[in-house]
Amino acid sequence: MINCEFLLYAIYDIIFTEKNDFLALSIEFTLDDVISIILDLEGNFAERIINSQIQQQTMINSDNAVIQSVKKLLSLMKDQERLSFMGTHVKREILFDVLYGSCGKQFLQSVINIQQADEIYEVNSWIKQNYKIPFTVEELAFKLNMSVSGFHQKFKSAVGMGPLQCQKRLRLTEARRLMLDENKSVTETSLDVGYESVSQLIRDYRKMFNASPKEDIQALNAIMKK
Repeated sequence: MINCEFLLYAIYDIIFTEKNDFLALSIEFTLDDVISIILDLEGNFAERIINSQIQQQTMINSDNAVIQSVKKLLSLMKDQERLSFMGTHVKREILFDVLYGSCGKQFLQSVINIQQADEIYEVNSWIKQNYKIPFTVEELAFKLNMSVSGFHQKFKSAVGMGPLQCQKRLRLTEARRLMLDENKSVTETSLDVGYESVSQLIRDYRKMFNASPKEDIQALNAIMKK
């Protein structure tokens, strides 16, 4: 679990009680929570954070947005049904704004804790833009003049999964979107996201979403119609 307590101390004014002690809030996220945010965003998101390329006003706005999202999360505590549905979305909002805020670089560095993070995230940005085309880990390692094992270890430490796993997740996430939003067939979707085999897409899809594409999309459509 990743503890954001230090971030909240940095962002919020400490609230003192009548006894001169103080109240603080600690929110825990899993590494998967952080990884999903990074993978879901377009462009060189993590690379810009690591290289301190986020504008000052953007960080200020994000810090303020964290406060509002935390208040929203606390307001849901009284309604467990709303909390179970909305809580995940609000926590994603908090993570997004923490990463874009004044503590984003320190937070991301504490998560990955590796050297050459900027180069690793450059490769990650390339994968996000080219996930539909085939590539090998050897090719990516060659780009950074690193050994295959060294590159794979550093990439996994920074991103939370190997390069090919990252590519697969991006393909399957886009496949889900295409079938849900654009009503594309499994066959069409398979070709659109770079799979050479429809059966392989179905196998990978079931492993990731715990249902076949048809079952998953039907369930999602049913939820959206309620």
